[in-house]
Amino acid sequence: MTGKIKTMLFDLDGTIIDTNELIIRSFIESLQGVTPEGFGREHIIPSMGQPLTDQMKLFSGLEDVTHLVAAYREVNLRLHDEYVKAFDYVNEVIERLHEHGIQIGVVTTKMRLTTERGLKYTGLFDYVDAIVTIDDVVNPKPHAEPVSKAIGLLGADPATTIMVGDSTVDIESAIAAGAIAVGVAWSLKGELKLKDAGAHHVIQDMRDLYSFVGLERETLAQS
Repeated sequence: MTGKIKTMLFDLDGTIIDTNELIIRSFIESLQGVTPEGFGREHIIPSMGQPLTDQMKLFSGLEDVTHLVAAYREVNLRLHDEYVKAFDYVNEVIERLHEHGIQIGVVTTKMRLTTERGLKYTGLFDYVDAIVTIDDVVNPKPHAEPVSKAIGLLGADPATTIMVGDSTVDIESAIAAGAIAVGVAWSLKGELKLKDAGAHHVIQDMRDLYSFVGLERETLAQS
């Protein structure tokens, strides 16, 4: 594996950017009066990573959820900067990988507006070579299309590409696209769920990604 990887694709929420509490708060506020009493984080976490429209249909039981999606986005944008931050070591690792010629892509079920806002706010935007959002695909994750599209945009080879994610849909999309699926141990869903979904590797810390490209953790830490 060492030195073989040339391209790294990342899911956004819950993988490189910690938006977990923002997402939970956005659902709870936007679904007030719609979901039963007691609706909370334990109901939301299992479906995190799926398209927003699908989640809203699931939680509300409604077919037309346009108004709920709009309400969610209003809360999400209003509270964005108060809640959003990069996970530990994300900025250091992505900057270093980029400097060493590794192609970086983001593959997310978020819309482009909030994807770019999150990347810019956390200082990651300039290191990303390709972005595939819910706006750019017909079939979102777990379908192969989002990961395959990012690989195509980068002119990459699936065999030398890893897709890093915190959700089963990330793992499934990566496998369907022929890429190497890597889960993150800090997923709210738990490491086991990602392994059960077929993750080839699970990293404990972003710096574990250095070993995929033959970079040493220690030497980088000194710079």
